[in-house]
Amino acid sequence: MSENMREENEKLVEEVLSVYSADARDERAKHLMVNDKSIDKSKKCITSNKKSLPGVATMRGCAYAGAKGVVWGPIKDMISISHGPVGCGQYSRAGRRNYYVGTTGVNTFVTMNFTSDFQEKDIVFGGDKKLEKILDEINGLFPLSKGVSIQSECPIGLIGDDIEAVAKKKAKEYGKPIVPVRCEGFRGVSQSLGHHIANDSVRDWILDGKQDQEFETTPYDVAILGDYNIGGDAWASRILLEEMGLRVVAQWSGDGTLSEMQLTPKVKMNLLHCYRSMNYISRHMEEKFGIPWLEYNFFGPTKIAESLRKIASHFDDKIKEGAERVIEKYTPAMNAVIEKYRPRLEGKRVMLYVGGLRPRHVVGAYEDLGMEVVGTGYEFAHNDDYDRTMQDMKDATLIYDDATGYELDEFVKKLRPDLIGSGIKEKFGFQKMGIPFRQMHSWDYSGPYHGYDGFAIFARDMDMTVNNPCWSKLKAPWDKEETVEMKMAG
Repeated sequence: MSENMREENEKLVEEVLSVYSADARDERAKHLMVNDKSIDKSKKCITSNKKSLPGVATMRGCAYAGAKGVVWGPIKDMISISHGPVGCGQYSRAGRRNYYVGTTGVNTFVTMNFTSDFQEKDIVFGGDKKLEKILDEINGLFPLSKGVSIQSECPIGLIGDDIEAVAKKKAKEYGKPIVPVRCEGFRGVSQSLGHHIANDSVRDWILDGKQDQEFETTPYDVAILGDYNIGGDAWASRILLEEMGLRVVAQWSGDGTLSEMQLTPKVKMNLLHCYRSMNYISRHMEEKFGIPWLEYNFFGPTKIAESLRKIASHFDDKIKEGAERVIEKYTPAMNAVIEKYRPRLEGKRVMLYVGGLRPRHVVGAYEDLGMEVVGTGYEFAHNDDYDRTMQDMKDATLIYDDATGYELDEFVKKLRPDLIGSGIKEKFGFQKMGIPFRQMHSWDYSGPYHGYDGFAIFARDMDMTVNNPCWSKLKAPWDKEETVEMKMAG
């Protein structure tokens, strides 16, 4: 991007901040930046993982959402109880399209809603006895379940229910893991703390001290961590790893099982897709079991090839040759996808605002299609996420942390992107502005987007969205105002 673009974006940030009070302006200014690739650490220019300002419309989720909706919920053969009022459990079930193999209600339970359905009397008298009864019912009704995780909602932390005592008692009684997860929604500043809490519960209740399973290992054993199999993502990624000669012993949470989690400390390397949600458990396994971990990116052929080679560099020549063989195999098909869609998408401008890994990981896939990411940001990132993002983004790109609804609207009005990739809360407002939109938390009911198979679907969906003729029938509010002004002037 040109120096002129830097000046324009810096001016845009100042204009957006000008509406706030002095204190709010100073605080929000810390969360907005124009990318400067000469800066080595993001903490010099942007602040993250701080409480949202009271009164602004933040897009964040809560700790419960991070623990139940992301880490524990997709484990398919365990039951996750939403311990508290019914709303949180109902809101968090089946929304992220975590695909899995199995028979729902028999040996897999991801899309089912198990809740303690707190009422007023439970708040007054406590829910421990109710939780025990629910666990008894689950053990009788679903004998093939391998265990239970208890996801505590806000009231549990407020009234002091001892879910740990209940979990220990019932785990001993049933001979199955019962995992208490202290993920009350009010904890922390966003769902990021929920990821961390859930990782710690996996560490304390599943991995540590439970490595007595007999398992015949190979030099090529790996685990996929932080892939939630949205629309089949983990399957599309696993194909490539196995084709290059690696053995995927475990993948979690998407289509993951309790047994796979317990076997993970026996692998030779953990392959981490979503850094934000699973780096904690990866670091723990590195420290305790000596298992190295590596972050990879399977969005778009350029990043896929880079990642396959990076993974292979940690193994012998057999795997290195396998990586080159896989890249060579899929390159003609990827060239055909690019040849088909790039002429229709070349030069289109994209703005992103998502969680987890997507604000930086999908950039390469857009660039493979000739598109340009002109703005990106995270709902719940930490500064180590922005350290990575600054290097992936072009110089002078607009970067925003925990953006408010007002800020996003103003950025979109000024930058006029051809496509926005964000979440369900933002989707319909921007569509009413007449701007093509993709829901990038759950792939807008499409997918997979990971891997070579996923890139073909990604390219099709971006073309289908950007070049849909319906957008010519919609007028953004500013276009309507201009039309009215022209009529009045006439």
